[in-house]
Amino acid sequence: MRKLRILALMHPDLVPPEDLEGVSEREALSWKTEYDVQRTLRELGHEVLSLGVQEELHPIREARASFEPHLVFNLLEEFHGKTVYDHSLVSYLELQRMRYTGCNPRGLVLARSKALSKKLVAYHRIHAPAFAVFPIGRKIRRPARLDFPLIVKSLIEHASLGISQASVVDSDAKLAERVGFVHESLETDAIAEQYIEGRELYVGVIGNERVTTLPVWELLFENMPPYAPRIATARVKHDPDYQARRGIFQEPADLPPDLGREIQRTSKRIYRILELDGYARIDFRLQEDGKLYFLEANPNPEIAEEEELSQAAQHAGMRYPELIQQIVRLGMRRGG
Repeated sequence: MRKLRILALMHPDLVPPEDLEGVSEREALSWKTEYDVQRTLRELGHEVLSLGVQEELHPIREARASFEPHLVFNLLEEFHGKTVYDHSLVSYLELQRMRYTGCNPRGLVLARSKALSKKLVAYHRIHAPAFAVFPIGRKIRRPARLDFPLIVKSLIEHASLGISQASVVDSDAKLAERVGFVHESLETDAIAEQYIEGRELYVGVIGNERVTTLPVWELLFENMPPYAPRIATARVKHDPDYQARRGIFQEPADLPPDLGREIQRTSKRIYRILELDGYARIDFRLQEDGKLYFLEANPNPEIAEEEELSQAAQHAGMRYPELIQQIVRLGMRRGG
């Protein structure tokens, strides 16, 4: 591929330095994806302008006029501090006829709501946990069909935001308390879904019209207390000290070949049902009896070099620079 001018969009607080000299490992955690992508694009020979965007669109218009990018590498997960505006920013790029990486606005909307995505997937006869949505300002009343235990999450936030061990509840009182926590601390509607005891599996999917699945990846817990639910809390995802203390790590899932291929096929189906493109991660729970449950889809997931999608790609023989270049190629194939 020819060398490109690439405008990398990210949160202003996450614009990384040019190098890591004098930067602690903990300090670099918050912008590891932005740094890895910026560094790798430059190593591939592309000219990169990293731009922090959050409150207005004017900086993008200015960069377009002065830098004349061939492609926008979209690393933004929110706009105006709202994750629900992620699709609006991408819609703006489409209206400006700018090529971009990652998922289209329609896929972002369909995948953002955990309730909507489960409804669409269930319609196509793919198992999803039973659930109920609790909007802000409404009385918290559990439907009779929804049995405990339940796990309570934000309806729209991803990256395990707001999820802790207390998110798994076994009574109406605890349900009301946790739903109230989501309403107050995250300022979003809440979803309570059937807690599925089992293995936590992730599948990376890459592509637009032609889609490739990566090896099935598993989140493992080696040193958790016996009473603690094995769930991907915010600490499990983002706290290295907690990960080391509890023996939490990820690796290729040890599955019978037929089951692994079936999970990959199901991931492709979900990717297409939700109209995703670019790249995404599909999350599942696998019960001991082999029953697979779709949990959620994550378009534009973390792609730092050490994150699960990148590691799964490497396990499949695609080195990190090749993964980033493939994401660039997919963005360039869009009309613009």
